[in-house]
Amino acid sequence: MTDPRRRLLLLSSCGLALPSLADGPWPSRAIRLLVPFAPGGSSEIVARTVAAELTKSLGQTMYVENKPGGAGNVAMAEVARADDQHTLVLGHIGTLAVNPYIFDKLPYDPVKDFRPVTLLAKVPSLYVVHPDLPVKTLQEFVAYARKRPGQLNYGSAGNGSAGHLAMEYLKMAANLFMLHVPYRGTGPQLTDLLAGRLEAASVGAPAVMQFIKAGKLRCLATGSRERLPQLPDVPTVAEQGFPGFEMTQWYGLLAPSSMAQASVDKLAVEAAKAIRSVGAKERLGADSAEAVGNTPAQFAAFIAQEQQRWKPVIQRAKVKPD
Repeated sequence: MTDPRRRLLLLSSCGLALPSLADGPWPSRAIRLLVPFAPGGSSEIVARTVAAELTKSLGQTMYVENKPGGAGNVAMAEVARADDQHTLVLGHIGTLAVNPYIFDKLPYDPVKDFRPVTLLAKVPSLYVVHPDLPVKTLQEFVAYARKRPGQLNYGSAGNGSAGHLAMEYLKMAANLFMLHVPYRGTGPQLTDLLAGRLEAASVGAPAVMQFIKAGKLRCLATGSRERLPQLPDVPTVAEQGFPGFEMTQWYGLLAPSSMAQASVDKLAVEAAKAIRSVGAKERLGADSAEAVGNTPAQFAAFIAQEQQRWKPVIQRAKVKPD
């Protein structure tokens, strides 16, 4: 029988490409999923939901690491440079469709530096106020704010965040003037909103549903096309005098462009299955998030569509980074 080492040497001397002896089925170790925002928001809920399901199906632990900073740019830049084949990032409307238009120069290229894997979830934005504010409907809020231009404060997870865009979108539609208070993440923002140091905000449903149900926040409207089953008595923005209005956040899985295509393809299939699994859909559905799970090509097309959608909104609102 031929010695395996002599056989490898013979093949190599003939100029044939050989797989690395270290190569093996992907993943070969734990997978790191970076979330570009502080803990406590919808992004973490989506990330931990899919990570838990993928840990089961991939046979390796997928762990979530929050790495906020620079409107999500810090984490995005780190993953763009990653070449260990086991580092991923949670893509978001802000980092993929907003930051390219509010920063003069990004530390990453949202198209060239990443491979879209799958769109994980869409999260309806809820327009909420502190219960002490004397309004119960969006119409009442608009009337109240118009009589007090510049006197109301609304918070967001940061300049260019989904919550920031959602409120600017409403301000343009309703012709309002309110002051924006940017925070370093949804968690810190909610702390001040719950304490009454902010009057209003637009936040992804998963992060605030528990507070709405407990009466600690009042939901005036949903940014979804239709009313949410979890909040059947809360009308949409469109129902309350703003036809065609829609505002949803979204989250997807991205791999660095250095990741092998075979690994990306495998991850795309498993991630789509994971987010559409019974456990994931129940977890997300409880917080009014919609599980999606599509192909890399569909996710890439969706990102391009969202970039074109938000570019004019950002330019008109003159959104600038912190």
